[in-house]
Amino acid sequence: MAHLEKKNRKRSDYKYQLEYRTRWSDNDMYHHMNNTVYGQLFDAIINDYLIKYCGRRPVNPQTQENGIVVTSYCDFFGSVSYPDVIDACLRVNKLGKTSVTYEVGIFQQGFDDVRAVGGFTHVFCDQKTGRPMPQGMSKDIREGLEKLLVPSAAKL
Repeated sequence: MAHLEKKNRKRSDYKYQLEYRTRWSDNDMYHHMNNTVYGQLFDAIINDYLIKYCGRRPVNPQTQENGIVVTSYCDFFGSVSYPDVIDACLRVNKLGKTSVTYEVGIFQQGFDDVRAVGGFTHVFCDQKTGRPMPQGMSKDIREGLEKLLVPSAAKL
């Protein structure tokens, strides 16, 4: 995906949004949000969505599958820092049999330009074997993720 294409993202390019109020401890020594916090935000919005709309529970001994992160990325276009309020916005760029590629846009409330675009790919694996689910991800997960799928992005 082209760097310029990501830099031009708007909130309307995403289908789910979660507000985050930055904390003083999110800042690094240069008064910018620390890079590790972006990864935590990606994880937070993705898991928030999986729990609310895909039937996932953080601790569930009956769950046969786990989403394992196999790749991640983050491109930075502008900084945010405490006391900014952020909109983390989520979409699905690709949905396979056992995998999903998420994209998260980070926007500072009150501003239209995206500050960062990143995400990761989950492969849903059997908890016992650690291998991708032979029949693919569960129906509940797939149906929930299909609601976030951006058709034009699926062709990338």
